Amino acid sequence: MAAACLMLALASCFAVHQIVTRFILESPAEWTEVLIRFSLIWMVFLGIPTAFRQGAMVSVDLLYRVSGGRMRRFLDSAVALAALLLSAVILWWGWDYAQRGSVQSMIGLEGVSMFWAYLALPVGAVFSIIGIIGNWLDPKRMELESAQ
Repeated sequence: MAAACLMLALASCFAVHQIVTRFILESPAEWTEVLIRFSLIWMVFLGIPTAFRQGAMVSVDLLYRVSGGRMRRFLDSAVALAALLLSAVILWWGWDYAQRGSVQSMIGLEGVSMFWAYLALPVGAVFSIIGIIGNWLDPKRMELESAQ
């Protein structure tokens, strides 16, 4: 989560730099827009695993609230399995995109491979898988505790 927060802070700094160079200095920096997008993508894929681990992903929990112990455990398992399958697909295709993107360079950052942008998908998927398994083994219901 600290890395996700760092990426948000970097994106904010790059945005401030972009505003200053564009509107005050009237000489916009091309590289900031690319790095803002790059930072936000990494922020999302590094933040999602924490949400999975804490059980704080958005859910429709009516069925969970009205069900008993065994049904709840079944629902937990079904949700974990579906999330694991989705994470596995993101891992598989994300790694494929990262490899394919290694021959491309980022617009505005010549010499920097798109591999580093696409790498956010498989890295986030690996950490998400760990978070999903962790939440399945030791469930936390952050969204249910704060629900009104």
